[in-house]
Amino acid sequence: MDRFASMETFVCVVEAGSFSAAARRLNVGQPAVSKSIAQLEERLGVRLLLRSTRGLAPTEAGQHYYERAKRSIEEANEAELIARGAGKGLSGRLRVCGAVTFARLHVLPRLKPFLDAHPELAIEIVLDDRQIDLLEHGIDIALRMGTLNDSSMTARRLARSHRYVVATPAYLQAQGEPKTPAELVQHQAVVYNPGGNQTAWNFRRGETEVSVAVSGRIQVTAAEGVRAAVLADMGIAIASEWMFADEIRSGAVKVLLEGWELPVIDLWAVFPTGRMVSAKARAFADFVEGILKDTGA
Repeated sequence: MDRFASMETFVCVVEAGSFSAAARRLNVGQPAVSKSIAQLEERLGVRLLLRSTRGLAPTEAGQHYYERAKRSIEEANEAELIARGAGKGLSGRLRVCGAVTFARLHVLPRLKPFLDAHPELAIEIVLDDRQIDLLEHGIDIALRMGTLNDSSMTARRLARSHRYVVATPAYLQAQGEPKTPAELVQHQAVVYNPGGNQTAWNFRRGETEVSVAVSGRIQVTAAEGVRAAVLADMGIAIASEWMFADEIRSGAVKVLLEGWELPVIDLWAVFPTGRMVSAKARAFADFVEGILKDTGA
């Protein structure tokens, strides 16, 4: 039995949901598919699929085997493309995960030239502010901001952004403009608090460091909420330059406390651990790095 062929058959069965559907995709008879799976289970000495009236589902062992088999198939296909010199002409599917606001503002509007350069490539963008499991969700590359919690991740820093205290002129006209970090306690803060922990804003000027425990009537768990609340004149927020780049340039949002520094924030390209980084994922990381340099966002 061809081990690689049996892996491909098993992956196809799991994704198709039945032997008959897999047989149609593979253009073979259903008995051949059933025999291949039976031989695979016999060789491994473990049940990979659960059969019921509703169809097929992988067992726990089958799910683990599916994930690793699919990874092996993808890496083999990638190796063939490289060997054929096809790396420049990217093809197939690329699954990307990115924070909602960042992807909406800076990736999606500039994606067309990348797609035009690779007409055989399809991109699926998962918009999610959470740090989801890349292997579990089949993600090829994730764009993440801030500190990476897992040091074992395969990651590459793409860019670094300043962070600012911002508010709209309308809010400042109504509530006044803080001149020191300590005055922030007198204002409504739009608090980005995805973890549900107490929030403090940390400032530095020269050798002086100040931590301010802010509060406000609005707390949000996604950056999109910060934008919406600030632009609706509802308070002061801390945000990366990426989040309000256009509004800062136009004057629709004002940067406050300019003499004080906030910790910068990094943008990382993160790849699934234990998996060869594909040419598609590397090219996409290069693309994102390039657009941030070109736009100065």
